[in-house]
Amino acid sequence: MPELPEVETIRIGLKRYLTNHTIESVDLKLKKQLTGDTKNIIGAKIIDVRRFGKGLVIDLNNNYSLAIHIKMTGQLVYRDNQVNNVGKDIQVPNKFTHIIFNLNHNAKLYYNDIRQFGWIKIVLTSKLKELTFFKNLGLEFLNDLTVKQFTDILSKYKTPIKPLIMDQTKMAGLGNIYANDALYLAKINPKKAANSLSTTEAKRLFKAAQTVLKKGIKEGGSSEINFVNAEGKKGNY
Repeated sequence: MPELPEVETIRIGLKRYLTNHTIESVDLKLKKQLTGDTKNIIGAKIIDVRRFGKGLVIDLNNNYSLAIHIKMTGQLVYRDNQVNNVGKDIQVPNKFTHIIFNLNHNAKLYYNDIRQFGWIKIVLTSKLKELTFFKNLGLEFLNDLTVKQFTDILSKYKTPIKPLIMDQTKMAGLGNIYANDALYLAKINPKKAANSLSTTEAKRLFKAAQTVLKKGIKEGGSSEINFVNAEGKKGNY
């Protein structure tokens, strides 16, 4: 599943390409992938693209937003007259393209999803935090989680350290790839009980997690399975 670096890479690309575009129409090929009334986004201008953990939010100028979670195999690929031939790693549309957002200036945003686990929800921007995913999201490694808060969380649980640092309700951003790399870099056994880590080990792991996440962003994410950025290119991590 794409993790924080992959979703941040998508956010950066979408913000670059989508800002100030207007949504003219929506082609919905698989209804279960989109909830909410498309009438609430038609004619609205895109003003920002934000990320919360592994979740994305596309904000519109009419007080509505698109809340997005790409889950395991979701892809958001942008195309216009200039970007049409940039991403050679994927062609769009394809048989896994379930939603097409038609934008002004002959631009399009394609949502592909092989496994169909991802979702897009049309919601009032003021109601975003009421969605279960956002409401239950823990503090984020590269944003608001401090080393003290991280250490305090570890001290409360006897569970193995690896699944704990992957629990998005406890702390946001790490999945299997970056959890493995952070633990390896910190020289900590992934099976070790979280509350048995010393303060020194906890600090080392916190720093390692931040290091691998920042490197992942710098390299444009990891494309072990289906991840591509907003241009349809694979990452280099």
